[in-house]
Amino acid sequence: MDDPVADAAHGAAAGDAGPAPTSRQRLVLLGAVFVVAACGLVYELVAGAVSSYLLGDAITQYSLVIGVFMCAMGLGSWLARFVHGDLWKALIRVELALALVGGLSSLTTFAAGAWLAAWFEPIFYGQGIAIGALVGLEIPILVRLLRRGGTVRGAVSDALALDYVGALLGAVAFPLLALPVLGMARASIVFGLLNLAVAAILAAASPTGRRLLWGAGGIGVVLVLALLGSNRWVRHVEDVMYQDTIVYAEQTPYQRVVVTRWRDDLRLYLDGHIQFSSVDEARYHEALVLPVLSAVARPGRVLILGGGDGLAARRVLQHPDVSTVDLVDLDPAVTDLAHDWPPLVRLNGDALSDPRVTVHHADAMAFLQEGDARWDAIIIDLPDPHSPALAKLYSTSFYALVARRLAPSGVMVTQASSPFYAPEAFWSVVATIDAAVPEEHPLGPLRALPYHAHVPSFGEWGFVLAAHRDLDPAALTITIPTTVHDADSLHALFVWDKALGARPTVSVTTLDDPAVAAYYRRGWKGYNE
Repeated sequence: MDDPVADAAHGAAAGDAGPAPTSRQRLVLLGAVFVVAACGLVYELVAGAVSSYLLGDAITQYSLVIGVFMCAMGLGSWLARFVHGDLWKALIRVELALALVGGLSSLTTFAAGAWLAAWFEPIFYGQGIAIGALVGLEIPILVRLLRRGGTVRGAVSDALALDYVGALLGAVAFPLLALPVLGMARASIVFGLLNLAVAAILAAASPTGRRLLWGAGGIGVVLVLALLGSNRWVRHVEDVMYQDTIVYAEQTPYQRVVVTRWRDDLRLYLDGHIQFSSVDEARYHEALVLPVLSAVARPGRVLILGGGDGLAARRVLQHPDVSTVDLVDLDPAVTDLAHDWPPLVRLNGDALSDPRVTVHHADAMAFLQEGDARWDAIIIDLPDPHSPALAKLYSTSFYALVARRLAPSGVMVTQASSPFYAPEAFWSVVATIDAAVPEEHPLGPLRALPYHAHVPSFGEWGFVLAAHRDLDPAALTITIPTTVHDADSLHALFVWDKALGARPTVSVTTLDDPAVAAYYRRGWKGYNE
C-alpha cells in the first residue's frame, strides 16, 4: 500500500536528490531543529519586549509581533518550495542570515526608536518579517534533508516534535534567564550567536558547506563586538530618549528600571513611564498622603500598594499614630534600589529600613485576595493604567478587594492619572470606585471624592479618596510635616474649575472590560498629537 503522506510530499521532494544523511549528520540536523526553534521564539519575544518598552501597551505590541511573525513564517515556508540545489548550503545560509539579522534585532530596534521615530514601524515590522521568513524557511529545508533515506512521515514527525520542544525551551528561558540575566539587547545577540553556532556545526558536518565557515567567522566577529558594546549602546540610546544622563539602568523580569539625573533632578522611569522627579515629588506625594491620613481618626495600620521607591512611605511614617506600614510592590529590584542605593535612600529618608515597614513582593491584587488583615488607610500608588494588564488594578473587582481590607472607619486613596490630559480615564476611575461596592453592603458603598494637584513633571494630576461614608474636605487638616502644602492649599486640592471639573459620560472598568486603559491611551494620544 502506498504511503499517502509520502505521495502528497513527493512533488516537494522531487528535486531533493542527494545522499542520505549519515547517522552523525542526522543527529546534527535534529539538534539544529531543536536549537533554531528556541532561537526563533526568543527573537519573537525580544521584539515584543522591546516594542512594549518603546511604545507601551504590551498586549497590543505582543499581539502584533506574534501575528506578523506567524504570517512571515508562513511566507518563508511557502518560499522554501523555490529552494533547489544544495540544501545543506541553503540551510547554512539561512542560519547565517538569521544569526545576523536576529542577533542585531534589538539593537536596531532601539536605534530606530531613538533616531528614526517617524520610520520606526516600517523598520521594526520589516525586520520582523525578515526574521519570521527566515525562521519559516528553516523547517521545510530541514525536513527535506531528513527525508532523504527515510519517509516524509518520519521526517515531519521528528522535526515538528523537536521544533515544539525547542520552542518551549525558548519560552521558558526568555523570562527566567535571558531577560533578567542578559537584558533585551544582549538576549537577541546571545541567541544570534547560538544560531551562528548551529550554522558552523552544520557547515562542519556538511559535505559541501565548509567554505561557509568563513562567513560564519565574519558574522561571529560582528556579533561578539555587538555583545561587548551592547550595554554602552543601549545606554547611549536611552540617553537620547530620556534627554538626561542615565545614572542607573536595570532590566528586571518585570520591567526596565531607569534612573536619570540632570543637575539636582533625579527621575525614576519604569518601562519608559516617569514615576517621580526629585524636584517636585513632594507635590505629588503630599497630595497623595496628606488627605488620607487626615481623614482617618487614628491611622495606626497603613497599607501602600505600589510606591516601591519609598517616597510615600517616608511621609506616612511621619504621622505620630502610624505603628505599621505594609508596602506591596511586585518588583524586588525597585524596593532594593530604594533600600540600598544612596541617592534614593537620601530622597526617601531611608524609609524602607524603618522597623515599622514590612515590604511584600507580590502582585497587589493577589496580595489583597490572601488573608483577612485590615488597614486604617490604604494608599494606592500604582503605575498608570496604560495597558489592559494594568487596568485590572483600576477595576471594580480590585476596589471591592480594597474595600474588604479597609477597617470599618478606614479610608483609601488612589492616584488616578490626569484629569486634564486624560479626563475620561480619570473620571472612569471615579465611576469605578463608586460602583465597586453594592448599596446593600453592611457599611454601604464606597463614596468617591476626587481631587487634583499640579505637579510640574506630570502636569495636572488626579487622585480619589474613598470611604464607606461621605468625606468632608473642609475637615481635613495637616497632620505631618510638609514642604509644599498648608491648610489653605490642602483644601484647594478639592476645588475644581468649570472646565477641569466637567464630568464626561464614561464606562466603569471591570476585569472583562478594561475601559480605563482605552480612555488613557486615547487621552494621551490626543494630547501628544
